[in-house]
Amino acid sequence: MDPVETGNSKKRLVSDINVTPLVDVMLVLLIIFMITAPMMTQGVDINLPETTAKPLQQEKTPIIVTITKKGEFLLNNTKGTQAAIKQGLANLAKKGANETVLLRADKEVPYGLVVSLMSDIKAVGFDKLGMITQPEIEKPKR
Repeated sequence: MDPVETGNSKKRLVSDINVTPLVDVMLVLLIIFMITAPMMTQGVDINLPETTAKPLQQEKTPIIVTITKKGEFLLNNTKGTQAAIKQGLANLAKKGANETVLLRADKEVPYGLVVSLMSDIKAVGFDKLGMITQPEIEKPKR
């Protein structure tokens, strides 16, 4: 630090720390995180089928099973085979998870694969099964 002259012609060091640049950087980082956080909700790229049904309100956090376009299976964002997903659901059912299972499948996934997974979900003991879809976009009337 450079010495600063005072009125008495004595030199002393400036011991104050300028925190303004630090505050500026922290505010910019806060804004960046606030903008990007909502975009990070779904990590798997799924092209959902469209529907005219209204969204349902959930009381508890549901169990989400996903099938991607490539045929990959995910149980609450954890990848696995169809057998591993069935085993994971069976473990959840044994723990007493009497919750709704939501199935999120890409619209290009073969129908038979979706039905097979739905059958597995029912077989392990979950009675409440829902489908996650994309709300249909209204087309402008001419």
